[in-house]
Amino acid sequence: MSRFISQRVVETIVVLLAMSFLVYGLIGLMPGDPVDIMISGNPHMTSADATRLRALYGLDRPIVERYWTWLTAALHGNLGYSRIYQQPVLAVLWPRLGNSAVLMGTSFVLGIVIAVPLGVWAALRPQSKIDYLINLGAFAGISVPVFWLGLLLIILFSVKMGWLPAGGTATAAGFGDAVKHLALPVAALTLSSVGNYVRYVRAAMIETLRQDFIRTAMAKGASPARVIWQHAFRNSLIPVVTIIGLSFGALFSGALLTETMFAYPGMGKLIYDSIMGNDFNLALVGLLFATLMTLLGNLFADLAYSGLDPRIALGATRSR
Repeated sequence: MSRFISQRVVETIVVLLAMSFLVYGLIGLMPGDPVDIMISGNPHMTSADATRLRALYGLDRPIVERYWTWLTAALHGNLGYSRIYQQPVLAVLWPRLGNSAVLMGTSFVLGIVIAVPLGVWAALRPQSKIDYLINLGAFAGISVPVFWLGLLLIILFSVKMGWLPAGGTATAAGFGDAVKHLALPVAALTLSSVGNYVRYVRAAMIETLRQDFIRTAMAKGASPARVIWQHAFRNSLIPVVTIIGLSFGALFSGALLTETMFAYPGMGKLIYDSIMGNDFNLALVGLLFATLMTLLGNLFADLAYSGLDPRIALGATRSR
């Protein structure tokens, strides 16, 4: 186990280094730079002023040299300064990260809690009316665009009924008011994700229920509940855990469309604004953090495999 984790840590570091170079290069190759934005905002700036600013920010040097300067500073704990917000990158990042973790984490947990029982229920009654109804709801959730669903929720619950605020968090005062502000974006994200989870749980359960060990357990007189939850459900969780692990990175990278629709200050909108504003440091650190969380989610999924199925030996090599 320790060898496997050590290997994955090394792989994670390599992937982060490669991603940092790739993202830095792509952002650096975008048309325009921070100095061009300054020039457009200040018509009195001369070309000599622009040249001095590019030299000051290091924008006149090759991308590889600029990347190495950034990487060296980052390894010493200096992640840079946000040009848009005029603050250190971490000072801007942490509040938005907390907002996205609350929003995405709540919708993620609700999606799993709703999808698992529905998927199991549909798998136990394949091609029945309840199965068709659950599948219809799942396909509807997958097909409906989240921005359109968000608009419907705002029109219905905020404009027509006036029950909930349309979005934002700045005016939230106290826990109850914060819950009201989170209700609509959480509902939009949950409804859009439940369909995927239901389909995966249903397919995995149906496949597992067809296995020989399920028939053997039933032939030995095991109770239906024991067969379903201890044998079938546990083994069907392996492919579902993969999807959950891949979704882990989204918990901290935010949801751009949802956060924009509901004016929610999260990571998705922050990364988008930083890219559009050529805020190199903020965009790079935000994207790298999302990559790190995705890699950690994959690691947690691999570790969960060995817990769900003892036959899976992490890091073991087969002799030929």
